[in-house]
Amino acid sequence: MPRHARGFDTAAAWEHLLRRDRRLAKWMRRLGPIPPEPRWRRPFDPVDALARAILFQQLSGKAASTIVARVEAAIGSRRLHADTLGRIDDATLRACGVSGNKTLALRDLAAREARGEIPTLRRMSTMREDEIVAALVPIRGIGRWTVEMMLMFRLGRPDVLPVDDLGVRKGAQRVDGLEAMPTPRELAERGERWGPYRTYASLYLWRIADLAAGAAPTNRSQD
Repeated sequence: MPRHARGFDTAAAWEHLLRRDRRLAKWMRRLGPIPPEPRWRRPFDPVDALARAILFQQLSGKAASTIVARVEAAIGSRRLHADTLGRIDDATLRACGVSGNKTLALRDLAAREARGEIPTLRRMSTMREDEIVAALVPIRGIGRWTVEMMLMFRLGRPDVLPVDDLGVRKGAQRVDGLEAMPTPRELAERGERWGPYRTYASLYLWRIADLAAGAAPTNRSQD
């Protein structure tokens, strides 16, 4: 069974996109090459990463980091897993600032891990992107977008286009000079020319959207 490497050649992606899309290429030259993501080479635990993604949802990075630190202190570990989360009850999680819905999501994640339903990092290396999405979206609180961020920022898959992401859609709107954001379907069709490096194109679309809004680059990897 073929294995998927973590990360890809960003220089090849740069050259490919410059050739394939003149309008995007103009912005790429303005922004300069985006280097490889350091997290592509770092080991990580999918269960821990998913737990942190749940805790980060709908919160500022600062607020979420504070809650994560409280949970780590309560369980006596920096590893969020079935065994460590099992050390505290729901009331303690709530006291750490974890909402009721997120508590239920963490419990569902832990239960699925205990049943062996969460693919390991090694197993993911042999799975296609759609297979990883299908394996993880049944977890309460985990949607397609969360899995796509893992695929892009953690696993370094080169050809992921999160068509439902507002930042990506806003970036595409800016690139093409559109009056309205493209729909997810329109963006998927537009992105066909970026394959097999739609991940790299997405990184630029996010930067273009941030630049248009006059904002600092947004953390989308949920660390």
